[in-house]
This record gives sequence, C-alpha cells and structure tokens, in this order.
Amino acid sequence: MAYEFKLPDIGEGVHEGEIVQWLVKPGDFVKEDQAIVEVMTDKVTAEIPAPVSGVIQELRGKAGEVITVGSVIAVFGEKGAAPAASEKSAEKAAEASPSELKTNGNGRTATATITAPTEHYGDASKVLAAPATRKLARTLGVDLSQVAGSGPRGRVIPEDIRNFQPGSVAPATRPATSAAAASVIPSQGERRVPMSGLRRKIAEHLVKSKQTAPHFAYVEEVDMSRLVAMREELMPLAEAEGVKLSYLPFVMKAVIAGLRKYPILNSQLDEKTQELVYKHDINLGVAVATEQGLIVPVIKQADHKNLFTLATEIKTLAEKARNGKLTLDELKGGTFTLTSIGSIGGLFGIPIINYPEVAIMGVNKIEKRPVVRTINGHDQIVIREMMHLSISCDHRVVDGAEAALFVKEVIQYLENPTRLIAAL
Repeated sequence: MAYEFKLPDIGEGVHEGEIVQWLVKPGDFVKEDQAIVEVMTDKVTAEIPAPVSGVIQELRGKAGEVITVGSVIAVFGEKGAAPAASEKSAEKAAEASPSELKTNGNGRTATATITAPTEHYGDASKVLAAPATRKLARTLGVDLSQVAGSGPRGRVIPEDIRNFQPGSVAPATRPATSAAAASVIPSQGERRVPMSGLRRKIAEHLVKSKQTAPHFAYVEEVDMSRLVAMREELMPLAEAEGVKLSYLPFVMKAVIAGLRKYPILNSQLDEKTQELVYKHDINLGVAVATEQGLIVPVIKQADHKNLFTLATEIKTLAEKARNGKLTLDELKGGTFTLTSIGSIGGLFGIPIINYPEVAIMGVNKIEKRPVVRTINGHDQIVIREMMHLSISCDHRVVDGAEAALFVKEVIQYLENPTRLIAAL
C-alpha cells in the first residue's frame, strides 16, 4: 500500500522550503530515518528523513522548486514494488540531447536519454526539441518555430517555452556556410546559472534589509599595537588549552562592553507595534563565508563567556557552517553581528545590517602604518599596528552620534587591553 509523505513542519514559523537536492531516486529502498532530501528554508538547510521504510515510488519536486509544509513530496511503496511512473521524471529524461551527460549537485554524472538530432529553421516539425517540450508547447499554444532555443546546439527546452514572449521571433535563416564564415571562431556566449538555494535566500534577506532599514555608516581607525602584543603573550596559554586565539574574541569582548553602555545598538524595532525592544542577552552573530554563501551563526549570551570560550565557539560554529551542519537554533536569536574580512585585505568595507538587528560591525585587516604620535611633547612619526572598524546602523533607531560614541567606546577597550582584561 502506497504511503504519501508530506513535508513536515520544520518549526520557527517556516511554511515553505526549497529543494536543494534529492538524496534518493525512484526505485531505491530506504530505511526509516534515512535522509532522502535536502530542503533549505530562510533559516537553515536541513536533511529530511524518511518516515517509514520502503521503496521510493515517486519523488515530487525538483532541485530549486519551492514546496510548502504539508504538501506531498514523496510516495513510498512496499519493498520490491515497482516505482510509479512520474510525468516529471519522464519529461526530465526526454529533455536530454544526444550523448549529453548531466551532472547533479554532488558532481555525479549520469547518462542522459538519447534523442535523434534534427536541425530547425522556420518549421516546427524540424525544431530540435524533446517530445515533452513539444507537448508543453502545444499545451501553451506556442509555435516552436518562433522560439529561440537556449539548450545545446540551439535545442528548445521547457524554460524557453515558458519564457517565450510573442514577437520575439527566432532566426529563420540558416547561418552562412562560406569559407570566410567557417573560419570565424564562434563566440563563447554566456552561461546562465539559476539563482537558487542559499544564494537566493541571502539575496532576498539583503534586499529586505536595504529596503526596510535606512542604512548609514561610520568608520574609525584603531591602534591595535598593545592588543597585538597581548595576544602574542596569550598564544602559548591558548595553545596549551587547545584554543585557536584570533583577534575576533578580543573584538567581541570590546563590543560587549560597548553594548552594555549603549544598549540601543542591542535592540530591535517591532514594526507592528512601533516599539523598541531592548535585548537583555547579548547574542553575537559571526558572519562566515562558505561555498554556499555568507552564513551567520550566533554565539548565545556572549557576555557571559570568557575569551577562550568565545574563541572555541567561533571555531566550532565556523566549521559547522562550512560543512552545512548548523542547527536552526545556532542560526537564530542574534542581537548584533560582526563580519571580519581582515584575512582578505582591503582598507575597510561597509556591511549590510543583518535585519532585524539594528547594527553590524565590520572588522578589517591589521597592518603596520606610519602614524603621528606625541612623545615627550613632540610629534613623531612612528609605526603602529592599525585597523579600521566600520559600523552600519539602522537610522530609524540609531543616531549618528550614538554610533560614533559606541565605536569610540569599543576602541577604548581595544587600544587599552588592560581595561579589556578587567572586563573579562
């Protein structure tokens, strides 16, 4: 007896998700709790396990397709039962061109179905297209001879049919076959990749942030010389504890001190009630660059953790982010975000607020630069370890003066690390 599996409630108010990739195929026998599909929400990418053991008869939805909670995504049958014929899978098979190979997101390659090649110039019967594509054209009332194919060797694919606009006629004449034309190297054209998965979610989130919060930025420089020396002194102790001690935990401690003095930067605006919500906990998000895009795991109650604990959590969360192993809880609840691009270089950057937070700080590279210092009553040029701090704020909530005073407070702790140690 067939069992229809519906996308379960993932929690946190998530009502839909995007299929990243299927981990099984029709005909496969799977065991209960075996991961069958990766689904990405605006919160996290999660592997959805099979609710029962049995043979996959049908998979509904393909990579990049958005599915809602409660909709059927897979049909299970008894072990040994033949998989049900799926119109989508048949169409996908019919889409392949001669000897074409398709590669899935994991780099695995599968041989595609072979179809006889035909050239097409103004006659729908001679258009290079798979049967399923022709059926789609008939259903939508589209003349295939009028459609410019974007597939291999000009093949018309379903997306061409769906995107066709009347009046955008495909070329009806054959290309020149003279010797001169044959000697011309054809243009490589372009390659189009669907903006899907995490990249699309990031784009949507950033657009919402920019459209909702009126950003302003403030940049200041920091003399990190004393802190550089302090870190070098602490490195042996950190290594003995198995801790990788970067500069970021020090910056976090300084930011925590600044947020305690200027709690407006640790607040959020409730747009429905038009109330400022001051957060008692300081939960610091740390932007992590991954192959899938920028992810921001959160260190909860960072104000209650010491330097080495912060360093350990930064390393652990960054590794989990790069390996796609973060949990939903590790991605939610942030009150203030730091993004560090110091390892890449550049003078400084202006980050986009991690909405609905009201501020984000950019931590930039530390480098030796000549600066003027007054020594024994005389101005002198000396070499110091300098760094820029940049902050972006939501101007609806934070005024420029408050942002500047907050950054100055953070700098006081970074330039005078004895105060930082006292605050630990």
